[in-house]
Amino acid sequence: MKPPEPPEDGRAEVRIVAASPETARRVAEVLRHCFASTEQRSYPAGSDGGTRLHLTVDITQTAERARPWLAASRSSDQDRTQTDEV
Repeated sequence: MKPPEPPEDGRAEVRIVAASPETARRVAEVLRHCFASTEQRSYPAGSDGGTRLHLTVDITQTAERARPWLAASRSSDQDRTQTDEV
């Protein structure tokens, strides 16, 4: 299986996994207050319940309150791939 292509520069694919759809929607709402984003897509998270929500955020179109945090943040050189990621 080939891994998915990364999004274009300035965009990020966000995956939210939560116990309930409402919790996932609330997290997505916070992201949309800071960044332009696509419509969210939701899926079941597994046989034991839960919700997986996907959306794409555009960090080139940020709200004013997100800009200082983005300018000050730095990525780590550490590999942070989770065990359940493809």
